[in-house]
This record gives sequence, C-alpha cells and structure tokens, in this order.
Amino acid sequence: MIKTLVVEDDPMVAELNKQYLEKIEGFQLTNAVSSAEDAIEFLEQNRVDLLLLDVYMPGINGIDLLRQIRQQNKDIDVILITAASQIDQIQNSLRLGIIDYLIKPFEYERFCEALNQYKNSRSTFLQKDKISQQELDILLQRTKEPPISHKSTKVLPKGLTRNTLKTIQQSILSYAPAHFSTSEIAESTNVSRVSVRKYLKFLKEINYLEEHLVYGVGRPIYQYRLNEHNQSVLSPYL
Repeated sequence: MIKTLVVEDDPMVAELNKQYLEKIEGFQLTNAVSSAEDAIEFLEQNRVDLLLLDVYMPGINGIDLLRQIRQQNKDIDVILITAASQIDQIQNSLRLGIIDYLIKPFEYERFCEALNQYKNSRSTFLQKDKISQQELDILLQRTKEPPISHKSTKVLPKGLTRNTLKTIQQSILSYAPAHFSTSEIAESTNVSRVSVRKYLKFLKEINYLEEHLVYGVGRPIYQYRLNEHNQSVLSPYL
C-alpha cells in the first residue's frame, strides 16, 4: 500500500481529497493535517510514500515544505493540489521534483489519473532493475514524435481517449513480460472492466498485445501479453 499524507488547511478540500483517495485501490491514508508544521512533525515519526500537498497555508507554505523535504533527502513523492496557477510557481515546483500538479477546482477523473499514473510508475520502478527508453518516456509522460512537418497522429476509435490509453499502457508495462487479464488491468487503473476490455481489444487489433485464451475451471479467460517486438505501433495514437 502507498502510504499517503494529505496536507490541506481547507477542511472541505481535505475531506474531498480523502474521499477521492479512498476510492483508488493501492493507497492508504496515513493522516490528514492542516499545516506544514503538523506535516513536518508527522513525517519525523512516520513513513510516508506520497504527499498530497496544498501551497497556500498559514505559516510555512507548501513550496517551502517541499523545499525542506528535498534538502533533507527524504524519499517522499509529492503531488501539489492547489489553486496556485502562476507559471513561475509551477516551474519552481517542477524543479523541486513534484510528480504532478493539480489546479483547484479539479474533477475526480483528473485526481484518479494522477494517482494511477504515479502508482503504475512506482510499480515499474520497484519491479525492474532496468527499463527501455520507450518505457521511461511513457513513465515521464513523454512520447517520441517526428518533426512537426512530418507529424502524423492517428485517431483513436470512438469512445477511447488518449489519457486513459496512456494510463492503461503504463499498467500493461508494469506486467511485462508476464501475462495479465482484463480484471487485473481494471483493478490497477481503477477503470471499469467494460472500458478496459475496449482498450485491450483495440491494442490487440493493432498488434500491440498478444491475446491467449486460457481454459480452466468455469468459463475460459482471455489473457494478454505485451508484444515486445511491436511496441512502436502505439506511438501515433498517444
């Protein structure tokens, strides 16, 4: 479980963040505090993997807390959740190593996407000693594109979106080279099985995935595996 600390001085926003977090599998809320000072005290006594951090708070602000965490070399990842949208502040936050930046007000889907991308990236780093350049580009939310004059982006089938496709692809990469099922991808991404099935069908049709029918007790189950020799086929869709 990914131990998560919410640092937010607005009680309503803090409660909303907690409710959202509880919906996403793989995360455990360790505490919710209303100031950076309380966060510092909690971090001194408890292990935390992820900080959901506000910026504007009485006393020490979120950026200063983030800077202090980095100076102390604490192994804590940070997602900023704030109304602050100034470019210079966003740039400073990125330089301090945040993994995502959510501007209030935001929808649950964006919150869910941020946490699932983090969970999938973290899982990949924990499970593998080495990864390919393409895997790293995806984890950093980057895709290789040809020069603009030659750029050719393909249209996804109706009902599919690039953001969800990227989330599902990250989950697939965390399983590679092992087989996985629709249920496993749905569980790790918090996307419905019906939707996941559509994406896996599309990925199989473009030969990004290999599909196998496994017979056992009860109904046969479709298992999938990454086609490691044909990964580039997905790039035009991302």
